[in-house]
Amino acid sequence: MLPVIAFGEALVDMLSSRLGDADDRAPETFTPYAGGAPANVAVACARLGVPSRFLGMLGDDHFGDFLAAELSAQGVDVSGVTRTREARTALAFVSRDADGERTFDFYRPPAADLLYRLEHLPAGVFAEPAILHLCSNSLTDPEIAETTLAMAEMAARAGCLVSVDANLRHNLWAEGRADSALVTRLLDCADLLKLSREEVDDLRGDHPEDDWLAERLAAGVKLAVITDGGGPVRALGAGLSLAVAPPKVAPVDTTAGGDAFIGGLLAGLSERGFAEGWHQDAERLEDALAFACRCGAHAVTRPGSYVALPTRDDLASV
Repeated sequence: MLPVIAFGEALVDMLSSRLGDADDRAPETFTPYAGGAPANVAVACARLGVPSRFLGMLGDDHFGDFLAAELSAQGVDVSGVTRTREARTALAFVSRDADGERTFDFYRPPAADLLYRLEHLPAGVFAEPAILHLCSNSLTDPEIAETTLAMAEMAARAGCLVSVDANLRHNLWAEGRADSALVTRLLDCADLLKLSREEVDDLRGDHPEDDWLAERLAAGVKLAVITDGGGPVRALGAGLSLAVAPPKVAPVDTTAGGDAFIGGLLAGLSERGFAEGWHQDAERLEDALAFACRCGAHAVTRPGSYVALPTRDDLASV
C-alpha cells in the first residue's frame, strides 16, 4: 500500500446555517469545519486506512491550532506542517442552495498556506514510493505556483505517482479567473488527473473536448477521470474508456464530495500499489472508481468536510 502525501491549503470552512432562500429571515450563523481540498484528501485516505501525510503551512493562530489538531485526530501525519506568524490561516465562508450545492467566499490572500516553499519540505519526503496529490489552489500566487510545480517534478523524478485534482476556484485568483495555461501546466504533470465536467468545459475553451483530453494524455497523463455530479464518472487512458454510475443519494452539502471521491480512488488504487500498466487494468480501475463513487456519495449526504468523509464501515450502507 502506497502512502498518500497531499500538499496545499488547509483552511476553515465557515458553513452557513441557511439553506437556500427558505430561511432568509432567520439569523445567519456560521459553524467552523476543518477543510481545504488537499487536506480533505489526506483525511479521506486516512479514514479509509491508507497512510497519509499533509504538507502545508498554517498560521500561528487559533484556526491553525484547530486545523492541526483536526488533521492529527483523523490520523494524518502532520510532521510536514509548518507554522508562521507572517499570515493568518485562511477562511472560507460557505453558502448552500436547496440542493446542497455550495458557493465560497474566501478570505485568502493573504494566507499562511501561500507562504510554503521548497525549503520547508521535510528531508527525504520522496525517498520512498508514494502518491503526491496536488490541486490548482496552490497556483494562485507566483511563488506558491513555482513551489507546487517544482514539487510535482521532484516527486516524478523520485518515482512517485502524481495525482492532480483541478479543483478550480476562480474567486481565489487575483483577476477573478484562473490562469488556464498555468492550471493546464499543472494538469500535465499528473499521472492521475481528476476534473469535473464543468472544469473540462472551462479549461478546454474552444477546443473540442475529446481533442483537449487527448492532448492531456499525449502530455503524459496516464488516466483522466471526469466526474459529473450525480451522473456517470468517465475514465480515459491510452486504449481505455470506462463509465461508472455513482449511487443515487439526496445531497445535503457537496463541499467534500469531490475530495471524498479522489481520496477513495487513491485509496482503492493504493491498496494494490501502482505496478507497470496500472492505468490499463480495466477491471481494477472499474472497481476503484465504483469505490470512489460510494465515498463521494456518502460525503455529500453530510455537512462539513472532514466529518463527512467516510470510513470503510460507513460505506456498508452506500
